[in-house]
This record gives sequence, C-alpha cells and structure tokens, in this order.
Amino acid sequence: MAAEELTLQSHIQHHLTNAKMCSTDAGIEFNKACSEAGFWTWHIDTLAWSIGLGILFLMIFRSAAKKADTGVPGKLQCFIEMIVELVSDNVRDTFHGKSKLIAPLALTIFVWVFLMNLMDLVPVDFLPAFAGWVGSNFFGMDSHDVYMKIVPTTDLNMTVGLAAGVFLLMIGYSIRIKGVVGFIKELTLHPFHASNPFVQALLIPFNLLLETIALVAKPFSLALRLFGNLYAGEMIFILIGAIGLFQLPLHFVWAVFHILVIVLQAFVFMMLTIVYLSMASSESH
Repeated sequence: MAAEELTLQSHIQHHLTNAKMCSTDAGIEFNKACSEAGFWTWHIDTLAWSIGLGILFLMIFRSAAKKADTGVPGKLQCFIEMIVELVSDNVRDTFHGKSKLIAPLALTIFVWVFLMNLMDLVPVDFLPAFAGWVGSNFFGMDSHDVYMKIVPTTDLNMTVGLAAGVFLLMIGYSIRIKGVVGFIKELTLHPFHASNPFVQALLIPFNLLLETIALVAKPFSLALRLFGNLYAGEMIFILIGAIGLFQLPLHFVWAVFHILVIVLQAFVFMMLTIVYLSMASSESH
C-alpha cells in the first residue's frame, strides 16, 4: 500500500514539476540542479510553449488575413471573423475611452490564453513521456529527471506575468488620461472626501491605503483566477492519468466538461482586462 501511495505521489509530483534552467557556479544547469538556484530560475517549458503558441496564433491569423477576400469566405476565415467580431463587440460595449490598442490587445489576450489553456486537453502522459524518451535516448538522461509541463497557464509565473502586463497598462493609461497629478489625486482623495482641507489631509493615508489595495488586487485576481482554475483542471487530468491505459474514457468525459473552463477563463481574462483599462482611462473616479 505504501509503495502504491509513493508511486502515485511521485507521478503527481513529476507532472507538476516544470523543466528548469538556471545559472550556477558550475555553469548552466537544469532541473534538479536548480533546486537551490533561487529566484533566477527559468521555467523553460512554460517559455517554450507560450512563445510557440503565440507564434502559432500570429501565423494562423496572418495566413487568414492574407487569404481574406470579399467573396465567399472559407471556413477558417469565417471562424476568425466570428472571433474578431465577438471581441470587437465586447470592446465597443465595455471600453468607454478612445484607444486603437484595446481591441487588438483584447483579441491577442483571448486567443493566446485560449491556446495555452487548450493544451490541457492533450493526454497528460503523452508529451512528457516523449520528452523523457528523447532525453534518455539522445542525451543520456534518466527519463524520470526529464520534466515537461505543457500548459503554460498552470504555471503561476506565467499568469502573474500576464497580469503584470495588464497592471502596467492600467497605470500607463491612467497617467496618460489624468496626468501624474490626477493619478496621485485619484489615489489620495478617494473614496473619502471632505470639504475641510485639514480633515481631507487626515483622510489621505486611509484613502491611499484603500486605493492601493484596490489597485493591486486587480492583477492579483487576474493571475490567481486563471492559475487556480487551470491548475485544478490539470490536477484532475493527472489523477486520471495515474489509472494507466484505462484513462482515455475518463479523460474524454472530463475533457468535454473542461472545454467550458478553457473557453470561459480566456474570455473572463479578456473581459476583466478591458474593464480594468476602461476604469483606468476614465476621467472620473
């Protein structure tokens, strides 16, 4: 019984471990050698899959744009036009400022996050086992020391990076529309306001604390919501994968349900980004 629990535990741990690269005194090291490397450790599987899927997104949309015509559109063109129209309608209804960046940004976020989430539908043992076979046969590595997480959005570093980008855009838009002084006033004169200057000065620390918490909570909620939902889904796939050859029927059943999560989380991330940027670019508090 103990051996079975250890096997299941090692199976789960192996699938939840990222492929790492770091710089040590001995030079560039990978995986277990990076356990004590600290902050400057690169999750190379997350980087590779996210960049690769981003390039795939650009290639597909560029190809569709080059082949687009005013005649009868093909299936790919129809599908992409549906996505573009969906994003455009939501930006038009939600973003109340004026910016040519928001619609392309929203489209990029939706499709890119969707593609990264979609990797969760690949059978959990397939690509990691292939990576272990390559490492064992071509690089002389122990296959158990080869790691690969193929779903970038199950890596907190990835979702925090996406949310940090949105946060910087929020700050940038707010300063651009309101100016530095207006941005500072927004943080210090709301939500509590008094006509008496002395009382208002006393309220500034409380306003600054509350507004700072509200501002920082936005990217945190973006990052943790996306990570939490995809991580939970991946964990269920990993547990299903522990069954072995009989995992495919259960994998299919959970995948059908998980498709809703994949699409919904990409849409929610996009919509919240639009809402936050709309709030940041609003001239009123």
